[in-house]
Amino acid sequence: MKITQIKVAILAMVLVLAGGCATQQQLDEVRSIANSAQSTANNAASQASSALSTANQALDAARRAQNAANAAQACCDANTSKIDRAFEQAMQK
Repeated sequence: MKITQIKVAILAMVLVLAGGCATQQQLDEVRSIANSAQSTANNAASQASSALSTANQALDAARRAQNAANAAQACCDANTSKIDRAFEQAMQK
């Protein structure tokens, strides 16, 4: 039983070693695929960085617009309050 297990283990090692041999052409193909993948990843990272910059600019513009809208609303509220007080004073006379 133990000898059979040893034979199977040796056979498995021989198959792994035989299958593990790669030619220079195969290595070059793998290297080319890896370089292409790296280039694609670099391009994606560059585009993501650009998108982040654009999103940050849009966020800043939105914040400025919100601040302007808040100021306009505050002005409108103040004017409404003044008009209401003036109307109440005119009604009391």
